[in-house]
Amino acid sequence: MKRNLFSPEYDLFRATAREFFAREVVPHQERWMEAGIVDREAWHKAGAAGLLCPWLPEELGGPGGDFLHSVIVMEELARVHESGFALPLHSDIVVPYIVSFGSEEQKKKWLPGCVSGELVTAIAMTEPGTGSDLASIATTARREGDEYVINGAKTFISNGILCDLCVVAARSESSDNPHQNLSLFVVEGHRPGFVRGKKLKKAGMYSQDTSELFFEDCRIPAENILGSPGAGFLMLMQKLQQERLVVAIGSQAGAEVVLADTLAYVNERKAFGRPISKFQNTQFKLAECATEVEVGRVFLDRLIAEHVAGEYLVKECSMAKLWQTEMLGRVVDACLQMFGGYGYMLEYPISRAYMDARVQRIFAGTNEVMKIIIAKQMGL
Repeated sequence: MKRNLFSPEYDLFRATAREFFAREVVPHQERWMEAGIVDREAWHKAGAAGLLCPWLPEELGGPGGDFLHSVIVMEELARVHESGFALPLHSDIVVPYIVSFGSEEQKKKWLPGCVSGELVTAIAMTEPGTGSDLASIATTARREGDEYVINGAKTFISNGILCDLCVVAARSESSDNPHQNLSLFVVEGHRPGFVRGKKLKKAGMYSQDTSELFFEDCRIPAENILGSPGAGFLMLMQKLQQERLVVAIGSQAGAEVVLADTLAYVNERKAFGRPISKFQNTQFKLAECATEVEVGRVFLDRLIAEHVAGEYLVKECSMAKLWQTEMLGRVVDACLQMFGGYGYMLEYPISRAYMDARVQRIFAGTNEVMKIIIAKQMGL
């Protein structure tokens, strides 16, 4: 179906993003995957190309676009099967916390670097003992004069090795209510006591530098707190809508790319003297995949439009995160089967897509948690 989400003026930006990823990402992907990290220079170049925080207003040092420009970046990343260059995490999950809850001083201090690529960001919520249950966060931030002293451990932190700024969720208040004693802090990577642990080996997303982080009497200025003390849980709840939408967007785009790759492959690959696209099983399976992809696109594009318009969409974004990630898993599994043994070889993007797809159902809140949220929003 024809997409109505983007007006013609977005075409130039998409062309810029597509050309950038073809020139600055694709030639380096194999090396990045082997190293388990993306070159820092790639972040600088992405900033120079206007691909970082493209929605940020010009008065805050940004390109002056909107969230639809970020959607284009996500879709073009998926088009080249790049899961490790975490531009959406930086631009559309972490930086919005600074923009929405930061003071004018904080914005002036950090946002220009976030746009240029000089400052790479991460967010540290997950801990060894807690994932989706934010109320169980154990990391503490103790006020001592004009400083906070942070102690605790975080894990599965994307951009953990590269990050220059990390938004850290920690308990700072004495309230017994876990929803009223959580605060958010911006911790610069150079602070003493900010310890980067080992780079974690994963089943997919090979070029993403996911790591442990440790805070050992890490002292930061008191002005590094975001918003009010104790308001962290509320701030996280406000931003998780977009985080889950970002995951859904990447999953939808990933499913579309995998389907397109598979259609090309089955028309070329022959078995028993004819293209495997001529077998009924191939046709039926891919027809099912195409139907799911098409249904998902219509729902998601409407959701994106309503999100850009400022609608409250906690239930719907949770639905999208749940459905789009599950759909991606179904589609990529069915498509990999069409490649036979080649689908299990890392030289074929379908194998990377298969491994990258699995975690989509886990991070940004597991899909089981999405069902709980949806049920609560339904009044159950």
